[in-house]
Amino acid sequence: MNTAPLDIDLDPKAYLAHHESLDESAADALLDERELRVRAEVRDVVAHEVAPRAAGADRTHEFVHESYQALARAGLAGLIFPRRFGGTEDTNVAYAAAMEEITAGCAATSLVYMTQMHGAYPIMMAGSEELAQRYLPGLLAGTAYGALGITEPGAGSDVASLRSVAEPADGGYTLRGSKTFITTGDRADVIICFATVDRSLGRKGITAFVLDGGWAGLGRGTPLSKMGMHGSSTAELFFDGVHIPADHRLGEEGGGWRIVMNSVIKSRISAAAQGVGLARAAYGRTLRALTRIHGAKLPDEAAFALATLRGKILQGRLLLFTVAREVDRSSAPDAGQIGIMKQSCTDLGFDTAREAMRILGPYGDLADLGVERCLRDAKVTQIYDGTNEVQRLLIARDTARKVGEQA
Repeated sequence: MNTAPLDIDLDPKAYLAHHESLDESAADALLDERELRVRAEVRDVVAHEVAPRAAGADRTHEFVHESYQALARAGLAGLIFPRRFGGTEDTNVAYAAAMEEITAGCAATSLVYMTQMHGAYPIMMAGSEELAQRYLPGLLAGTAYGALGITEPGAGSDVASLRSVAEPADGGYTLRGSKTFITTGDRADVIICFATVDRSLGRKGITAFVLDGGWAGLGRGTPLSKMGMHGSSTAELFFDGVHIPADHRLGEEGGGWRIVMNSVIKSRISAAAQGVGLARAAYGRTLRALTRIHGAKLPDEAAFALATLRGKILQGRLLLFTVAREVDRSSAPDAGQIGIMKQSCTDLGFDTAREAMRILGPYGDLADLGVERCLRDAKVTQIYDGTNEVQRLLIARDTARKVGEQA
Protein backbone atom coordinates (compact mmCIF):
# COMPACT_ATOMS: atom_id res chain seq x y z
CA MET A 1 0.00 0.00 0.00
CA ASN A 2 1.07 3.55 -0.69
CA THR A 3 0.64 4.72 2.89
CA ALA A 4 1.51 8.38 2.55
CA PRO A 5 -1.49 10.73 2.86
CA LEU A 6 0.71 13.62 1.76
CA ASP A 7 -1.02 13.75 -1.61
CA ILE A 8 -3.97 15.15 0.33
CA ASP A 9 -1.81 17.60 2.26
CA LEU A 10 0.05 18.77 -0.84
CA ASP A 11 -2.94 18.94 -3.19
CA PRO A 12 -5.38 21.67 -2.06
CA LYS A 13 -8.25 20.30 -4.15
CA ALA A 14 -7.84 16.82 -2.70
CA TYR A 15 -7.51 18.28 0.82
CA LEU A 16 -10.68 20.34 0.47
CA ALA A 17 -12.69 17.46 -0.98
CA HIS A 18 -11.50 15.13 1.78
CA HIS A 19 -12.45 17.47 4.61
CA GLU A 20 -15.74 18.51 3.05
CA SER A 21 -16.64 14.82 3.07
CA LEU A 22 -16.15 14.82 6.85
CA ASP A 23 -18.59 17.69 7.46
CA GLU A 24 -21.78 16.81 9.33
CA SER A 25 -25.07 18.56 8.58
CA ALA A 26 -26.13 18.37 12.24
CA ALA A 27 -23.07 20.38 13.28
CA ASP A 28 -23.32 22.75 10.30
CA ALA A 29 -26.87 23.58 11.39
CA LEU A 30 -25.42 25.25 14.49
CA LEU A 31 -23.41 27.73 12.36
CA ASP A 32 -24.92 30.82 10.79
CA GLU A 33 -24.08 32.03 7.29
CA ARG A 34 -21.16 34.19 8.40
CA GLU A 35 -19.69 31.41 10.57
CA LEU A 36 -19.88 28.95 7.69
CA ARG A 37 -18.13 31.50 5.49
CA VAL A 38 -15.35 32.00 8.06
CA ARG A 39 -14.87 28.24 8.25
CA ALA A 40 -14.67 28.00 4.46
CA GLU A 41 -12.11 30.82 4.29
CA VAL A 42 -9.97 29.22 6.99
CA ARG A 43 -10.21 25.78 5.37
CA ASP A 44 -9.05 27.23 2.05
CA VAL A 45 -5.99 28.88 3.62
CA VAL A 46 -5.21 25.68 5.52
CA ALA A 47 -5.46 23.62 2.32
CA HIS A 48 -3.10 25.90 0.39
CA GLU A 49 -0.70 27.22 3.04
CA VAL A 50 -0.87 25.26 6.29
CA ALA A 51 -1.42 21.54 5.69
CA PRO A 52 1.40 21.27 3.10
CA ARG A 53 3.91 22.40 5.74
CA ALA A 54 2.60 20.38 8.69
CA ALA A 55 4.55 17.13 8.34
CA GLY A 56 7.78 18.98 7.61
CA ALA A 57 7.42 21.21 10.67
CA ASP A 58 6.78 18.16 12.84
CA ARG A 59 9.86 16.44 11.43
CA THR A 60 12.28 19.40 11.63
CA HIS A 61 10.76 21.25 14.63
CA GLU A 62 10.84 24.43 12.54
CA PHE A 63 8.56 27.16 13.87
CA VAL A 64 5.41 27.46 11.73
CA HIS A 65 5.91 31.14 10.98
CA GLU A 66 4.81 30.99 7.34
CA SER A 67 1.71 28.96 8.17
CA TYR A 68 0.57 31.45 10.78
CA GLN A 69 1.43 34.42 8.58
CA ALA A 70 -0.79 33.02 5.82
CA LEU A 71 -3.75 33.09 8.21
CA ALA A 72 -2.87 36.60 9.38
CA ARG A 73 -2.54 37.89 5.80
CA ALA A 74 -6.02 36.56 5.09
CA GLY A 75 -7.39 38.67 7.96
CA LEU A 76 -8.19 35.62 10.08
CA ALA A 77 -6.03 36.28 13.14
CA GLY A 78 -8.37 38.63 14.97
CA LEU A 79 -11.77 37.01 14.67
CA ILE A 80 -13.21 38.00 18.05
CA PHE A 81 -11.63 41.46 18.22
CA PRO A 82 -13.07 44.91 17.35
CA ARG A 83 -12.46 46.27 13.88
CA ARG A 84 -10.71 49.35 15.23
CA PHE A 85 -7.82 47.09 16.29
CA GLY A 86 -7.77 45.08 13.07
CA GLY A 87 -10.25 42.39 14.08
CA THR A 88 -13.43 41.22 12.38
CA GLU A 89 -15.83 41.13 15.38
CA ASP A 90 -16.85 37.54 14.76
CA THR A 91 -18.43 35.18 17.26
CA ASN A 92 -16.78 32.67 19.53
CA VAL A 93 -18.54 30.02 17.45
CA ALA A 94 -16.74 31.28 14.33
CA TYR A 95 -13.49 31.22 16.26
CA ALA A 96 -14.12 27.65 17.44
CA ALA A 97 -14.87 26.53 13.89
CA ALA A 98 -11.69 28.24 12.67
CA MET A 99 -9.61 26.59 15.39
CA GLU A 100 -11.00 23.17 14.50
CA GLU A 101 -10.09 23.70 10.84
CA ILE A 102 -6.56 24.88 11.54
CA THR A 103 -5.95 22.02 13.96
CA ALA A 104 -7.15 19.42 11.47
CA GLY A 105 -4.49 20.69 9.07
CA CYS A 106 -1.68 21.39 11.54
CA ALA A 107 -2.07 21.31 15.31
CA ALA A 108 1.17 23.23 15.89
CA THR A 109 -0.11 26.10 13.76
CA SER A 110 -3.35 26.10 15.74
CA LEU A 111 -1.34 26.42 18.96
CA VAL A 112 0.54 29.45 17.64
CA TYR A 113 -2.73 30.88 16.32
CA MET A 114 -4.61 30.54 19.60
CA THR A 115 -1.69 31.87 21.65
CA GLN A 116 -1.88 35.19 19.80
CA MET A 117 -5.54 35.47 20.71
CA HIS A 118 -4.81 34.50 24.30
CA GLY A 119 -2.13 37.18 24.51
CA ALA A 120 -4.26 39.86 22.90
CA TYR A 121 -7.49 39.19 24.78
CA PRO A 122 -6.39 40.44 28.26
CA ILE A 123 -5.21 43.71 26.68
CA MET A 124 -8.59 44.22 25.04
CA MET A 125 -10.42 43.23 28.20
CA ALA A 126 -8.49 45.14 30.86
CA GLY A 127 -5.95 47.42 29.18
CA SER A 128 -6.18 51.12 28.56
CA GLU A 129 -7.09 52.39 25.11
CA GLU A 130 -3.48 53.50 24.70
CA LEU A 131 -2.14 50.01 25.46
CA ALA A 132 -4.70 48.43 23.15
CA GLN A 133 -3.81 50.77 20.29
CA ARG A 134 -0.11 50.19 20.87
CA TYR A 135 -0.12 46.38 20.94
CA LEU A 136 -3.29 44.87 19.49
CA PRO A 137 -2.92 45.87 15.81
CA GLY A 138 0.47 44.15 15.57
CA LEU A 139 -0.74 41.01 17.31
CA LEU A 140 -3.80 40.76 15.08
CA ALA A 141 -1.89 41.51 11.88
CA GLY A 142 0.83 38.95 12.57
CA THR A 143 3.63 41.53 12.68
CA ALA A 144 4.20 40.78 16.38
CA TYR A 145 4.03 37.58 18.38
CA GLY A 146 2.50 37.40 21.83
CA ALA A 147 2.79 35.07 24.80
CA LEU A 148 0.80 34.49 27.97
CA GLY A 149 3.02 34.18 31.06
CA ILE A 150 1.13 32.34 33.78
CA THR A 151 2.68 28.93 34.51
CA GLU A 152 5.63 28.72 36.88
CA PRO A 153 7.79 25.76 37.97
CA GLY A 154 5.79 25.49 41.20
CA ALA A 155 2.46 26.91 40.07
CA GLY A 156 0.70 25.42 37.09
CA SER A 157 -3.06 25.17 37.46
CA ASP A 158 -2.83 26.79 40.92
CA VAL A 159 -2.54 30.41 39.75
CA ALA A 160 -2.96 31.71 43.31
CA SER A 161 0.46 30.22 44.17
CA LEU A 162 2.47 32.32 41.72
CA ARG A 163 5.91 33.25 43.07
CA SER A 164 6.95 35.91 40.55
CA VAL A 165 6.81 39.27 42.34
CA ALA A 166 6.14 42.74 40.97
CA GLU A 167 7.28 45.22 43.63
CA PRO A 168 6.22 48.89 43.39
CA ALA A 169 9.23 51.00 42.40
CA ASP A 170 10.10 54.15 40.42
CA GLY A 171 6.66 54.99 39.09
CA GLY A 172 5.97 51.39 38.20
CA TYR A 173 7.06 47.93 39.26
CA THR A 174 10.18 45.79 39.40
CA LEU A 175 9.50 42.23 38.28
CA ARG A 176 11.50 39.23 39.48
CA GLY A 177 10.79 35.56 38.96
CA SER A 178 10.37 33.05 36.15
CA LYS A 179 7.80 31.31 33.97
CA THR A 180 7.89 27.94 32.27
CA PHE A 181 6.08 26.13 29.43
CA ILE A 182 5.35 29.47 27.77
CA THR A 183 4.14 29.02 24.20
CA THR A 184 6.04 31.31 21.80
CA GLY A 185 7.99 32.58 24.79
CA ASP A 186 11.30 32.44 22.95
CA ARG A 187 10.18 34.96 20.31
CA ALA A 188 7.33 36.92 21.87
CA ASP A 189 7.31 40.66 21.20
CA VAL A 190 4.48 41.15 23.71
CA ILE A 191 4.12 39.18 26.94
CA ILE A 192 1.11 39.23 29.26
CA CYS A 193 2.68 38.42 32.61
CA PHE A 194 0.83 37.53 35.77
CA ALA A 195 2.69 38.15 39.03
CA THR A 196 1.85 38.87 42.64
CA VAL A 197 2.36 42.22 44.34
CA ASP A 198 2.28 40.47 47.73
CA ARG A 199 2.62 36.71 48.18
CA SER A 200 0.74 36.80 51.48
CA LEU A 201 -2.42 37.93 49.68
CA GLY A 202 -2.83 34.76 47.60
CA ARG A 203 -5.12 35.30 44.63
CA LYS A 204 -5.90 38.84 45.83
CA GLY A 205 -2.32 39.84 45.06
CA ILE A 206 -2.24 38.52 41.47
CA THR A 207 -1.80 41.36 39.00
CA ALA A 208 -1.46 41.40 35.21
CA PHE A 209 1.06 43.40 33.18
CA VAL A 210 1.98 43.96 29.55
CA LEU A 211 5.70 43.48 28.92
CA ASP A 212 7.57 44.53 25.83
CA GLY A 213 9.78 41.71 24.60
CA GLY A 214 12.81 43.99 24.29
CA TRP A 215 12.92 45.27 27.86
CA ALA A 216 16.10 44.93 29.91
CA GLY A 217 16.18 42.12 32.44
CA LEU A 218 13.96 39.80 30.40
CA GLY A 219 15.68 36.48 29.64
CA ARG A 220 14.54 33.55 27.54
CA GLY A 221 15.47 29.90 27.74
CA THR A 222 16.21 27.58 24.85
CA PRO A 223 12.97 26.15 23.42
CA LEU A 224 12.01 22.96 25.23
CA SER A 225 12.03 19.59 23.47
CA LYS A 226 8.48 18.21 23.42
CA MET A 227 6.58 15.06 22.49
CA GLY A 228 4.27 16.89 20.11
CA MET A 229 3.37 20.31 18.69
CA HIS A 230 6.88 20.43 17.23
CA GLY A 231 6.19 23.42 15.00
CA SER A 232 5.29 25.57 18.01
CA SER A 233 8.00 26.72 20.41
CA THR A 234 7.74 26.50 24.21
CA ALA A 235 10.28 28.20 26.46
CA GLU A 236 11.12 29.49 29.92
CA LEU A 237 11.11 33.19 30.74
CA PHE A 238 13.26 34.86 33.39
CA PHE A 239 12.67 38.27 34.95
CA ASP A 240 15.73 39.81 36.58
CA GLY A 241 14.60 43.21 37.79
CA VAL A 242 12.45 44.07 34.77
CA HIS A 243 11.05 47.59 35.14
CA ILE A 244 7.36 47.81 34.24
CA PRO A 245 5.88 51.31 33.84
CA ALA A 246 2.69 51.78 35.84
CA ASP A 247 0.66 52.34 32.67
CA HIS A 248 1.49 48.77 31.55
CA ARG A 249 -0.57 47.27 34.35
CA LEU A 250 -3.82 45.66 33.21
CA GLY A 251 -6.63 46.70 35.51
CA GLU A 252 -6.10 47.30 39.19
CA GLU A 253 -3.59 45.77 41.57
CA GLY A 254 -4.99 42.40 42.60
CA GLY A 255 -7.24 42.28 39.54
CA GLY A 256 -5.19 39.64 37.77
CA TRP A 257 -7.21 36.71 39.11
CA ARG A 258 -10.37 38.01 37.49
CA ILE A 259 -8.50 38.53 34.21
CA VAL A 260 -7.21 34.95 34.32
CA MET A 261 -10.67 33.56 35.03
CA ASN A 262 -12.23 35.53 32.16
CA SER A 263 -9.38 34.61 29.83
CA VAL A 264 -9.61 30.87 30.44
CA ILE A 265 -13.12 30.86 28.98
CA LYS A 266 -11.54 31.74 25.63
CA SER A 267 -8.54 29.48 26.07
CA ARG A 268 -10.72 26.48 26.93
CA ILE A 269 -12.75 27.03 23.77
CA SER A 270 -9.41 26.96 21.95
CA ALA A 271 -8.26 23.71 23.54
CA ALA A 272 -11.66 22.06 23.01
CA ALA A 273 -11.61 23.01 19.33
CA GLN A 274 -8.12 21.52 19.06
CA GLY A 275 -9.43 18.28 20.50
CA VAL A 276 -12.21 18.09 17.92
CA GLY A 277 -9.84 19.02 15.10
CA LEU A 278 -7.31 16.36 16.08
CA ALA A 279 -10.04 13.75 16.37
CA ARG A 280 -11.27 14.65 12.92
CA ALA A 281 -7.75 14.49 11.48
CA ALA A 282 -7.02 11.08 13.02
CA TYR A 283 -10.37 9.70 11.87
CA GLY A 284 -10.03 11.08 8.35
CA ARG A 285 -6.51 9.82 7.85
CA THR A 286 -7.46 6.38 9.14
CA LEU A 287 -10.51 6.19 6.89
CA ARG A 288 -8.45 7.14 3.86
CA ALA A 289 -5.67 4.65 4.67
CA LEU A 290 -8.10 1.76 5.16
CA THR A 291 -9.92 2.64 1.96
CA ARG A 292 -6.62 2.38 0.11
CA ILE A 293 -6.05 -1.07 1.57
CA HIS A 294 -9.54 -2.53 1.27
CA GLY A 295 -11.44 -0.30 -1.14
CA ALA A 296 -14.85 1.16 -0.31
CA LYS A 297 -15.97 -2.04 1.47
CA LEU A 298 -14.12 -2.07 4.79
CA PRO A 299 -13.89 -5.09 7.09
CA ASP A 300 -16.75 -5.07 9.58
CA GLU A 301 -14.54 -4.60 12.63
CA ALA A 302 -12.86 -1.51 11.16
CA ALA A 303 -16.14 -0.14 9.79
CA PHE A 304 -17.87 -0.53 13.17
CA ALA A 305 -14.97 1.09 15.03
CA LEU A 306 -14.91 4.02 12.62
CA ALA A 307 -18.69 4.40 12.94
CA THR A 308 -18.27 4.76 16.69
CA LEU A 309 -15.58 7.40 16.20
CA ARG A 310 -17.70 9.34 13.73
CA GLY A 311 -20.51 9.52 16.24
CA LYS A 312 -18.21 10.68 19.04
CA ILE A 313 -16.65 13.36 16.83
CA LEU A 314 -20.09 14.68 15.91
CA GLN A 315 -21.00 14.79 19.59
CA GLY A 316 -17.81 16.73 20.30
CA ARG A 317 -18.57 19.24 17.57
CA LEU A 318 -22.09 19.75 18.86
CA LEU A 319 -20.80 20.32 22.40
CA LEU A 320 -18.08 22.71 21.19
CA PHE A 321 -20.39 24.89 19.11
CA THR A 322 -23.22 24.87 21.66
CA VAL A 323 -21.03 26.00 24.57
CA ALA A 324 -19.27 28.58 22.38
CA ARG A 325 -22.71 29.93 21.47
CA GLU A 326 -23.57 30.24 25.16
CA VAL A 327 -20.37 32.22 25.69
CA ASP A 328 -21.50 34.56 22.90
CA ARG A 329 -24.95 35.02 24.40
CA SER A 330 -24.27 35.15 28.13
CA SER A 331 -22.36 37.63 30.26
CA ALA A 332 -21.89 34.84 32.81
CA PRO A 333 -21.52 31.54 30.91
CA ASP A 334 -21.86 28.30 32.84
CA ALA A 335 -18.41 27.42 34.19
CA GLY A 336 -19.36 23.77 34.61
CA GLN A 337 -20.30 23.43 30.95
CA ILE A 338 -17.08 25.16 29.88
CA GLY A 339 -15.15 22.61 31.94
CA ILE A 340 -17.15 19.74 30.45
CA MET A 341 -16.46 21.06 26.95
CA LYS A 342 -12.71 21.38 27.53
CA GLN A 343 -12.31 18.02 29.24
CA SER A 344 -14.59 16.08 26.90
CA CYS A 345 -13.29 17.50 23.63
CA THR A 346 -9.59 17.20 24.48
CA ASP A 347 -10.13 13.65 25.75
CA LEU A 348 -11.91 13.03 22.45
CA GLY A 349 -8.85 14.12 20.49
CA PHE A 350 -6.46 11.86 22.38
CA ASP A 351 -8.81 8.87 22.60
CA THR A 352 -9.72 9.04 18.91
CA ALA A 353 -6.07 9.16 17.84
CA ARG A 354 -5.26 6.21 20.08
CA GLU A 355 -8.19 4.20 18.74
CA ALA A 356 -7.29 5.13 15.17
CA MET A 357 -3.80 3.72 15.69
CA ARG A 358 -5.33 0.51 17.04
CA ILE A 359 -7.63 0.18 14.03
CA LEU A 360 -4.71 0.68 11.65
CA GLY A 361 -2.64 -2.03 13.30
CA PRO A 362 0.98 -1.99 12.04
CA TYR A 363 0.22 1.01 9.81
CA GLY A 364 -0.79 3.16 12.77
CA ASP A 365 2.79 3.81 13.81
CA LEU A 366 3.89 5.09 10.39
CA ALA A 367 4.86 8.76 10.52
CA ASP A 368 3.79 9.30 6.92
CA LEU A 369 0.18 8.53 7.79
CA GLY A 370 0.16 11.30 10.39
CA VAL A 371 -2.06 9.50 12.89
CA GLU A 372 0.72 9.02 15.42
CA ARG A 373 1.38 12.78 15.11
CA CYS A 374 -2.25 13.39 16.08
CA LEU A 375 -1.74 11.26 19.19
CA ARG A 376 1.41 13.13 20.20
CA ASP A 377 -0.14 16.53 19.54
CA ALA A 378 -3.37 15.69 21.35
CA LYS A 379 -1.76 14.77 24.66
CA VAL A 380 -0.79 18.31 25.63
CA THR A 381 -4.33 19.61 25.04
CA GLN A 382 -5.40 17.52 28.03
CA ILE A 383 -2.79 19.34 30.14
CA TYR A 384 -2.78 23.03 29.31
CA ASP A 385 -5.55 25.57 29.92
CA GLY A 386 -6.37 23.70 33.13
CA THR A 387 -5.54 20.00 33.22
CA ASN A 388 -8.43 17.64 32.65
CA GLU A 389 -8.05 16.43 36.22
CA VAL A 390 -8.63 20.01 37.35
CA GLN A 391 -11.59 20.26 34.95
CA ARG A 392 -13.15 17.18 36.56
CA LEU A 393 -12.65 18.73 39.98
CA LEU A 394 -14.32 21.97 38.84
CA ILE A 395 -17.18 20.04 37.23
CA ALA A 396 -17.70 18.06 40.45
CA ARG A 397 -17.77 21.27 42.50
CA ASP A 398 -20.23 22.84 40.09
CA THR A 399 -22.44 19.76 40.32
CA ALA A 400 -22.34 19.86 44.14
CA ARG A 401 -23.20 23.57 44.10
CA LYS A 402 -26.22 23.00 41.86
CA VAL A 403 -27.40 20.07 43.96
CA GLY A 404 -26.98 22.18 47.09
CA GLU A 405 -29.10 24.95 45.60
CA GLN A 406 -31.95 22.45 45.17
CA ALA A 407 -31.67 21.09 48.71
